[in-house]
Amino acid sequence: MALGAPPKNGAGLYQPLAEINVTPMVDVMLVLLIVFMITAPMLAAGVKINLPQAKSAQPMKPREPVTITVSKDGRIFVNADEVAKELLVDTVRAKLAGDEDTAIRLRGDKEAAYGQIIGALDLLASNGLTKIAIMSDNRAGAAPTPSPPATPAAGPPASGAAP
Repeated sequence: MALGAPPKNGAGLYQPLAEINVTPMVDVMLVLLIVFMITAPMLAAGVKINLPQAKSAQPMKPREPVTITVSKDGRIFVNADEVAKELLVDTVRAKLAGDEDTAIRLRGDKEAAYGQIIGALDLLASNGLTKIAIMSDNRAGAAPTPSPPATPAAGPPASGAAP
């Protein structure tokens, strides 16, 4: 048979479509959405169990975090007690009571010398207390208090100024 034009009886009139049928894809996405909506609450809640009852159980006392503060005049405080720099490590270890996994909070006054804050940080870190969090004000984006507007000087307006 010779190669030539396709027969005209309708078999060669089929032209493939160059469009994507999105309906099956939307169906699959909706099914996945429903599956995730059903399983997400189960993942967040964890495994449900019935805990045994105990009459002698005591609630754990929440531990007070250890906060070290460096004031603007260089004084060092552990929680609210002033401490000499030489006794800082011993005082912090006593407050931690052997739980060195607890984070130590380090706060420094905005006007304190940077070297004093780093000195306290270095002293703690060089003695094995490495879980230290440096604290800052949570109002970081807050604008400083505006100063009162300056009063205009009394006198004649400058030339060319509108009255």
